[in-house]
Amino acid sequence: MPDNKVAPAFSCKKIPGVAFLAFPEMSGMLRAELAGRLGFSAEPTSVYGDLLYYADFPGSLIAEALTFGASGAPGVSSPVPYWARCAMLDPQIIDFESIGAAASALKSMQRSWAPYQYQFFRRANLIQEKLPYVNLKIRRFPVRIPSSPIGLYTLISEKSMIASPATSSFLPAGQLLFEEDHENPPSRAYLKIQESLTMANLLNGTPLPKAGERCFEAGACPGGWTWVLTGLGAAVYAVDRAELAPSLMQNPLVTFRAHDAFTLKPAEIGFCDWVLSDVICYPERLLKWVREWLETGLCRNMICTIKMQGEPDWAVIREFAEISGSRVVHLNYNKHELTWIHTEPAASAAEDLK
Repeated sequence: MPDNKVAPAFSCKKIPGVAFLAFPEMSGMLRAELAGRLGFSAEPTSVYGDLLYYADFPGSLIAEALTFGASGAPGVSSPVPYWARCAMLDPQIIDFESIGAAASALKSMQRSWAPYQYQFFRRANLIQEKLPYVNLKIRRFPVRIPSSPIGLYTLISEKSMIASPATSSFLPAGQLLFEEDHENPPSRAYLKIQESLTMANLLNGTPLPKAGERCFEAGACPGGWTWVLTGLGAAVYAVDRAELAPSLMQNPLVTFRAHDAFTLKPAEIGFCDWVLSDVICYPERLLKWVREWLETGLCRNMICTIKMQGEPDWAVIREFAEISGSRVVHLNYNKHELTWIHTEPAASAAEDLK
C-alpha cells in the first residue's frame, strides 16, 4: 500500500554552543572581549556577517546566560559580552522548503521574532511578513520598549537559517535606533542619552527626567545631553570649561558654570535627581567621582559613559558593574566605550512614556 504521508516542510535541529551578534563594525571588539573578559579565545565555528557562532562555548556560561534570561543587558558576571548586541542562547538550524515553511517553523517555537540580515534580504523580508507583527522601525524618542521575549534568526542559505527563541535582549536583533534631528541638537551625542534613558526604563523601570527635576551634567559642552534633558522639561546645572550652544545658554532651564566639573564636590552642587557625564577621562577617575557622589546620597540616578583609553581595563569595568543596582551596557550609539547606568526603579515609568 503506498505511503501517503506528507513530508514535513521544515526541520529543526538544535546545535551546541552560542552565537553572538556583534554591534556593527564591532566584531573585533567582541572577539577581544571574549578573550580578555571571559577567557575564551577560540575562533568562531562559523561567521555569518556580524554573527559569530561558537559551537564550543562553555555550557556552564550558557547556563548562566539562560539564568538571567532576556534581561536586556549583561550583569556583573554575565557571559554575554558587552559588544554583543544580542546572543542566541538556544541556537538551532532550520531547513525549510518555502517562505511559508520558514515562518511556520519559527511560529512553532514562539510568537515574536526579529531578523538579522546580511544576505538574502528579500527572502528574510518575506519571512518576516508572515510572522506576527514586531516593530522593527526606527523609533521616535521617547519610546517604551516592551519587556517580552523575542527570538533572533538569520538566513545562512536560501533554504536554511540559524535561529534561537531564547536571546539576551528584549530589543529586535538587539538594536535600538532613533529618528535623528539634524537641525536642533548641538551634537550627535544627544542620541546616547536618549538611548541610555530608554534602556534605564527598560532595565529598571525608571521614569524619564521631567519638569520639577534637577539634573547635573558634567562636561556638558556643547550641550547634546542638556538639549535632551531640557526638552523633557528638567532643569540642568551644566558645568564645563567651555560654554554650551547659544540656544542652550539662553534657555531658562539651564544654569551654566564654567569650571572643571570633576573638581566640584557634590555638596557644592546640591541634591540632583540625575547626575550625568559623557566626559573623556580615564575610567579610574570616573569611578572615583561616581563613588564620591553615591557616598553622599545627593543623587537618585546616574548615567555615565566609560571611555576606553586603549585596551579596556576589565578589572575597573567590573568594579562599575559591581556597584549595587548598576548596569554596564554597550549602546548602539557607543563606539569604543561603555555606558554605566545606576537608576531607581519606579512603577510609574510606563506612564511617563505613553
